[in-house]
Amino acid sequence: MFAINSKFKEKLTETLKAVVPILAIVLILCFSIAPIPPSILMSFLIGAGLLIIGMLLFNVGVELSMTPMGEKAGSIITKSKKVLIIVAISFIMGFIITISEPDLQVLAAQVPSVPDLTLIFAVAFGVAIFLVLAILRMLVGVSLSYILVVLYTIIFTLVFFVPRDFLSVAFDSGGVTTGPMTVPFIMAFGIGISAIRSDRRASDDSFGLVSMCSVGPILAVLILGFIYKPESTEQVSEAIPIIDNTVDLWKAFAVEFPHYFKEMALSLLPIVVFFTLFQLVSREINRHSLIKITVGIVYTYIGLALFLTGVNVGFMSAGNYLGQTIAELSYSWIIVPIGMVIGYFIVLAEPAVFVLTKQVEEMTSGAISARAMGLSLSIGVSVSVGLAMIRVLTGISILWFLIPGYLLALSITFFVPKLFTAIAFDSGGVASGPMTATFLLSFAMGACESLGGNIITDAFGIVSMVAMTPLITIQIMGLIYKFKEKKLHKSAAVENIVPANEIYEDIEIIEL
Repeated sequence: MFAINSKFKEKLTETLKAVVPILAIVLILCFSIAPIPPSILMSFLIGAGLLIIGMLLFNVGVELSMTPMGEKAGSIITKSKKVLIIVAISFIMGFIITISEPDLQVLAAQVPSVPDLTLIFAVAFGVAIFLVLAILRMLVGVSLSYILVVLYTIIFTLVFFVPRDFLSVAFDSGGVTTGPMTVPFIMAFGIGISAIRSDRRASDDSFGLVSMCSVGPILAVLILGFIYKPESTEQVSEAIPIIDNTVDLWKAFAVEFPHYFKEMALSLLPIVVFFTLFQLVSREINRHSLIKITVGIVYTYIGLALFLTGVNVGFMSAGNYLGQTIAELSYSWIIVPIGMVIGYFIVLAEPAVFVLTKQVEEMTSGAISARAMGLSLSIGVSVSVGLAMIRVLTGISILWFLIPGYLLALSITFFVPKLFTAIAFDSGGVASGPMTATFLLSFAMGACESLGGNIITDAFGIVSMVAMTPLITIQIMGLIYKFKEKKLHKSAAVENIVPANEIYEDIEIIEL
């Protein structure tokens, strides 16, 4: 009990550090250049409270349940040493987890002219296939860099043959389908698989599952672009509800609570069933650990439900209204630096980012600290949101940013330690979570609507931009790490060189 209480205190401090800056930025904007109605401000503040409580419970819950569940499942599957079993179970797991991902339901409603179920099953199939490929890659030890180069070459070849309206949503899909429910389990699953390998490169291959799983949805939506032709490219954002009194304010949240608790139950159920079957077969986890995991699952469930309610009800309206108000200013260009500041801090409030940074720190024994990871992600997301705001202002095609960005990211992979490449491409999927898909996307949509732009082509794509820049910043951190390591080895080698006359003098002393 004492351990859990101390864990709550630690996670509460981390959560407040992540959320308070966003709260402060929005309040400063509200009371200066971007006034918003009191009802939207109150919704935002209540949403912030739910977000803090939700993140706290989620972070404690993941550490108690998702991480040990994923690691055990990965190690048990791999110990069987039967490729067909590994492939079949990995495929089924990837498929059912993706179908139940809440963000995928939102994505399906955004793609024009494609039936929702068609897109959901196509994306789930893509994730399942690439999860299998990612696991097989880990088992045989194939370099992730070469695979990513081939995959993204295929992707950027396809983009020239599909309708322009599919591009932004296709690249967005790679980020939204690797959400806070699936990422912790999949990452721990990869660590569990690599743990049974005894070779030197096992730790390098422990990451990379999320990066491979992010490719499947992009290819799935691009392929659907050959089949379905959109008739209309316009999409109008939903009207922002103006709440008249405190009773209506409470009803706005009360109506959504059951919805998100149901969504989280459906999202968590496949993982729980999957792990229960494994426990029935293996019997490797003792009773005490099972109780701990069960408590962690309850924390995770309640935490994510509260988090998503707060973000979708409180943050989405505030983001949309702020975007509209700032874009209507005579100096609308200011939305670029404001977006960069928001992006710098908002990534730290993504639930899965906590999981990634902690796992990286633990797997590298502190060589790559959670603080360094957080700084690299913040810089990357700040740049990406700034570029996304430039797109909103100018209507520039997203390809002018994605093609050079991915070319640079893929080129760097051949010069950095392999571990940094895997972590970087995992970071892309992790950074583009529910905070990006709700607050930042709503912010871009509101600005785009005020400027008279096309929401589908100009506002959508912000998720894909957020998913791209960490690939570069994390790998640049890898280059710095490599340079420092070489410098350290060089200085150590120089210090160990003893002058010849000193060697002879030592020999003479020993002989005497």
